[in-house]
Amino acid sequence: MNVSNMQQHQIKQLVQLWLDVSKEAHSFIPADYWEQRADEMANIYLPQSETYVISKGEQIAGFISLVDDYLAAIFVASDVQGQGYGKSLLQHAQGLRSSLQLKVYEKNVGATMFYKANGFQVVDNLLDEETNEKELVMLWQSQQA
Repeated sequence: MNVSNMQQHQIKQLVQLWLDVSKEAHSFIPADYWEQRADEMANIYLPQSETYVISKGEQIAGFISLVDDYLAAIFVASDVQGQGYGKSLLQHAQGLRSSLQLKVYEKNVGATMFYKANGFQVVDNLLDEETNEKELVMLWQSQQA
């Protein structure tokens, strides 16, 4: 599993992956919420973040986006989830930072369990005012501090 820097020509594929996985993982939020944000993802969020891609053969299997010490996004294609791609992406990011913070919807139990299994701890609870859904703020800190 090779992690590489995002290339400009991959943005369209990453946005589609993000949209597909977001709708599936966040079925408690209407699909049009995500669809309305696809252009922002393509034109603002991905270009402004430090994004790494992981592939399975020629296919993009997932990506992770960082903004400073904030883990802004990590998405793995549904058909390869549970095969170590997310863990590889997360370990890559953890190798680049001494701490990482993220927000995850409380109802996204699978993601919350994944983060906890990889050293993240819940440090706060928030309400996402756009979706009216509870979010957990999670923090990971390197043991090498």
